[in-house]
Amino acid sequence: MSRIAFVFPGQGSQSVGMGRALAAASPAAAAVFREADDALGEPISRLAWEGPADTLDLTMNAQPALLATSIAHLAALRERWAAAGVAAPEPAFDAGHSMGQYSALVAAGALSFADAIRLVRDRGRLMQESGAGREGRMAAIIGLEDGRLPELLVAARLHGTFGIANRNSPGQVVVSGERPAVEASLAIAKELGARRAIELPVSVAAHSPLMADAAAGMRAVLADVPFADPNPPLLANADARPLTTGEECRAELVDHLTTGVDWIAAIERMVAEGVDTFVEIGPGRVLCGLIKRISPDVEAIPTDDPAAPDRMAVALATAAPA
Repeated sequence: MSRIAFVFPGQGSQSVGMGRALAAASPAAAAVFREADDALGEPISRLAWEGPADTLDLTMNAQPALLATSIAHLAALRERWAAAGVAAPEPAFDAGHSMGQYSALVAAGALSFADAIRLVRDRGRLMQESGAGREGRMAAIIGLEDGRLPELLVAARLHGTFGIANRNSPGQVVVSGERPAVEASLAIAKELGARRAIELPVSVAAHSPLMADAAAGMRAVLADVPFADPNPPLLANADARPLTTGEECRAELVDHLTTGVDWIAAIERMVAEGVDTFVEIGPGRVLCGLIKRISPDVEAIPTDDPAAPDRMAVALATAAPA
């Protein structure tokens, strides 16, 4: 019998127009976007649907827009299952990639959607402000052998704060830090054998020490927000340990700002626990691509695939209880 996990994308998966067709086709999805607009007191849905792209890509905008779109996808799925008289699946795990942790917390019932949408707006604002005077950047390094990463770290750190932000899949890492160090790392990585080294369209150095002020700010913001125990459990970004209590989830949202995302460890942990079907709930198919590179034998289904309902039906027919 199959076991299912729901996974939620983070910043970088946004694109102008995301969720617009979904909201037009699904009353439940449209209601999610209305709730997001009401919670923020501004039309984040219009920005997601109409852009402009450079405004949507700003961290303080991209994060609430992505959260709203991901939860809209989840609401549309639940609406479709209810209309078909199909019991909604009980995933063994929810897991979010970076900011996707907020979507995972909402899906697992640990955090209300209205609180989450306001929190990610605060998170984006604090990240934008963090490291003032130390301009941050991020870059993807593709095709570099893991054994060469220590050399990359040593060489790039000669130019400023620098570290590994994400282990996304074998041969793909994201680096983060001060702009001179990240810019230098592009050439250094290629000299060390990387196939590609590409600066990412993000305006902050996420998952780096430059986010220390943001982490302190989020600790204060989160102090009075109610959390419930998640069902199913989540996995921590840094080390893939299960998060089973509301207080562990609260701490995770602070800690993961300055520590890295080990997506390889998260997927390997879920596969080891028997998960063989992953459903990427949100815009794009970034996580499905990473999952197939980490574990080629599993099924990875993106919810924005027109064939997703049929593929989900097959998975549900053989799903084991969580």
